[in-house]
Amino acid sequence: MALIDYAIIFLYLLALLYLGFRRAQGADKSLEEFVLSGRRLSLPAFVATLVTTWYGGILGVGEFSYSYGISNWLVFGVPYYLFAIIFAFFLAGRARRQKLLTIPEQLERTYGKATGMVGAVFVFILSTPAPYVLMLGVLCEILFAWPLWLGICAGTLLSIIYSFRGGFAAVVRTEKLQFILMYAGFALILYFAVAKFGGLVFLKQNLPATHLVWHGGNSPLFIFVWYFIAMSTLVDPTFYQRCFAAKDERTARNGILLSVLCWAAFDFMTTTTGLYARAILPPLANAVESYPRLALELLPAGARGIFYVAMFATIMSTVDGFAFTSAVTLGKDILAK
Repeated sequence: MALIDYAIIFLYLLALLYLGFRRAQGADKSLEEFVLSGRRLSLPAFVATLVTTWYGGILGVGEFSYSYGISNWLVFGVPYYLFAIIFAFFLAGRARRQKLLTIPEQLERTYGKATGMVGAVFVFILSTPAPYVLMLGVLCEILFAWPLWLGICAGTLLSIIYSFRGGFAAVVRTEKLQFILMYAGFALILYFAVAKFGGLVFLKQNLPATHLVWHGGNSPLFIFVWYFIAMSTLVDPTFYQRCFAAKDERTARNGILLSVLCWAAFDFMTTTTGLYARAILPPLANAVESYPRLALELLPAGARGIFYVAMFATIMSTVDGFAFTSAVTLGKDILAK
């Protein structure tokens, strides 16, 4: 990478820390303020934090779309949209009305302390950001040739350090920036790909036939099973936390519906980028590297740095969101009791 690429990544990290450590005006020190930002999450902030937190597996998306084409949308997109819409209409408003801080609180209130504790353990496991922490390490390994452990430690520290002081408000502030960077980076690489190689005609001429059919060469059962996996959306702790933090029920419901539209747009961008990676690059031994390799092949200095920042923003926004939820569950619902 060129010096300007490193400079752009460094400026992104500085902006992240500045936003994370900047204390909001008028914020009190109550538990509700720390965990839910005082339940005043506006619609734009709700969408930004939910979209970024829930979309962290960017290297996996690149690997799948490079290997199987547009079926990426039917595996990692459509089933999650479906259950997010169900959540919006049937659960979001009810969650906001409860005026709770966490899911285990609801379990304890309804079924007793023992059930609340068991639920807290499962929520803690479900919201632990382990796969995204690993992905940060892999990305640092690819871009900087760091040892995996160093990328994991450095990436995780920079993703979560500000939330210890600023709480959920700090997470939301940083995720607004990361939301913008995610879309900007992938819009940029698609612009260069289309400008240099052309559009659909180029893809049809240079992709395996299975990449442009709905199943991608996989069995229908392989696709269908993801619709069962996506049911986890209905118990996703980050969904509930955002609904608890929304300023009203309407914000919670509409925020999820708008987020589905944002995810659909971003899935279009990431899947199309994966198709260009497969069409432009020779077969890769490790398809996880498809996005970073495409940027090296296609983008000039500066633009390359912006795209790498977009990948970091996509992963780090998920690490901080999941880590914060997991930490609150561990501290408030398990250790404190």
